[in-house]
Amino acid sequence: VNVSVSIDKKERSAIIDFTGTDTQQKNNFNAPTAIARSACLYVFRTLVDQAIPLNSGCMKPLKITLPESSMVNPRPPAAVVAGNVEVSQTITDTLYGALKRLAGSQGTMNNFTFGNQSDGYYETICGGAGAGPSFNGCDAVHTHMTNTRLTDPEILETRYPVRLEQFEIRAGSGGEGKYHGGDGITRAIRFLEPMTASILSNHRVVPPFGLEGGKNGALGRNTLIKADGEVVELGHRAEIDMKPGDLFKIETPGGGGYGKK
Repeated sequence: VNVSVSIDKKERSAIIDFTGTDTQQKNNFNAPTAIARSACLYVFRTLVDQAIPLNSGCMKPLKITLPESSMVNPRPPAAVVAGNVEVSQTITDTLYGALKRLAGSQGTMNNFTFGNQSDGYYETICGGAGAGPSFNGCDAVHTHMTNTRLTDPEILETRYPVRLEQFEIRAGSGGEGKYHGGDGITRAIRFLEPMTASILSNHRVVPPFGLEGGKNGALGRNTLIKADGEVVELGHRAEIDMKPGDLFKIETPGGGGYGKK
């Protein structure tokens, strides 16, 4: 996703131009215009130093260019399921980076699902927030275009044939800088019955960026650890048939740092 932002202080307006963004993808990493515009609204509303109601008037000072047949304005029959949960995060981080207000946050919702013919479960997982010009990024939080709660471990293990074996802050995964990025987390779930599990995530190849000399956050990682000890590295998208005793381990990205240390 590419974006340029021009601010007109006299007119109190902004031009947000996504020209140069990749063409729509053959996979589902495409965001309908409603999602792209919502991400722009979110970013600029957070920059207003007063409480304002959320309404369409907030968009009047913003001129947004979304090239047709691009990731941020796809044409049918493009798949868009990752648009809301993943591309929106990329748009948000890109805008904050262009404005030099925030380093990259974890930039993903780490969508994790599992189920069989009788059970189904879906969660999104926290990570590191990007640092800013006067503050450190937060550890282990949902960032920007997501704010869901995780199921309590006791409820998870009571209702589903799984065991939560690890859920902790991934120390040192935030990027260094004058202000350091927030740390991601490590979450590992062991399966007690056969199930199918899937992950839809981002920043497993390209790290969350640092700003103004700050270091990048750590990459996320998805791993299958089989009951016999074999370790299988998974990509940012994967669907796996889990057998009893198998462990699915998710390490979420850290946020980028801001400024030279």
